[in-house]
Amino acid sequence: MKITHLLYDYLVNTGIPETYAAYINMFALLLTVSVLTFLIDYIIRKILVQLFSQFASKSKTNFDDILVKNKVPRNIAHIVPLIFALECVPFVFFDFQYIENIIQKSLEVFTIVLVLWIVRSFLNSLKDYFKTLPNLKDKPIDSYIQVFMIFAWAIGILSAFAIITGIEFIKFITTIGAASAVIILIFKDTILGFVASIQVSINDMVRIGDWITFEKYGADGDVIEINLSTVKVQNFDKTITTIPTYALISDSFKNWRGMTNSGGRRIKRSLNINLESIHYLSTQEVEDFKKIQSISTYLETRQADIDAYNEKNNINKELLLNGRNLTNIGVFRKYIETYIENHSGTNKDMMIMVRQMPPDTQGIPIEIYAFSSDKRWKNYEYIMSDIFDHVIAAVPYFNLEIFELPSNSSFINYKKK
Repeated sequence: MKITHLLYDYLVNTGIPETYAAYINMFALLLTVSVLTFLIDYIIRKILVQLFSQFASKSKTNFDDILVKNKVPRNIAHIVPLIFALECVPFVFFDFQYIENIIQKSLEVFTIVLVLWIVRSFLNSLKDYFKTLPNLKDKPIDSYIQVFMIFAWAIGILSAFAIITGIEFIKFITTIGAASAVIILIFKDTILGFVASIQVSINDMVRIGDWITFEKYGADGDVIEINLSTVKVQNFDKTITTIPTYALISDSFKNWRGMTNSGGRRIKRSLNINLESIHYLSTQEVEDFKKIQSISTYLETRQADIDAYNEKNNINKELLLNGRNLTNIGVFRKYIETYIENHSGTNKDMMIMVRQMPPDTQGIPIEIYAFSSDKRWKNYEYIMSDIFDHVIAAVPYFNLEIFELPSNSSFINYKKK
């Protein structure tokens, strides 16, 4: 202790009161220790960061580059000067016990904060590294990192309170346990999010990059982030929708991953045919329809089967209603099916169906059910539009009409007539 009192002894010998000499001695020592602490911190930080940077530039893995980016070496470098400062506190405040206790506790609390900084930067480095791995980049890594950090911060805050109050950590935890109900209420969303994130991950319900539709929250787009409390969805209009993680468990949503991983994207759309335009085909109409190349063979075979049946059963064909007959809507359905089967944009290995839906007040719907071979949105819309462009234009060739609700001009033209 003689070294710490050199200035004090000198000042007292020169006639300065002991109280003033003690304060001057303390501030001088404090200034010296502060300068040395910052100097040690600067030197060690420079050396450590430089060594890490050189090692990162030579290594094959990018993990060390991520460590440098997240300032892990910089944070670790603060440990040595902090230890030096803690060791010097008793010498600096030897004559001021009450100040020594305050500074000692402050530095111990800062030690806890520094450890949390190091843990956080290291976990962020792990998170960034895992996202570069193909097998993990679509997993909710953020959720697990956040859960660990919540526990780390909770332990750190409790430890800091234990240091400040002077209560042993175990006793402090026991006291806090009595208030567990309040803690659970405060962290309700966090707990729900933690449980939900585990279920989402285990059941593989959502991955980063999945296209999901969540009507309740107005979300329709790609998942860009999954963390402990929220799931961020970038909608196709480039807006961001935030969904609580536990909503993925409690509510219903649509994940389009199955479509993305399949061989095609579904086309399911119908057009309404006016009921008044549907009729049996006469012999002349059948002959005219045989000019349509894609169904000419079908018409010949089908008409031959129908004629054979009618002849066998002595059907009177003076009236078309008798026996079996072809209809214009039936031939039209066959034409659409043949056209889709030969279309270059449809997947021939998946279901292709043209079906007649129940008639309603807007006619009889003819629904096309098929899958495009290209799943990209723009190309999918092009293929679907190309099919319906052709189908709609083909309707009049079969003496059919598309049902359309009358407009105001229709009533005006009707009155003129």
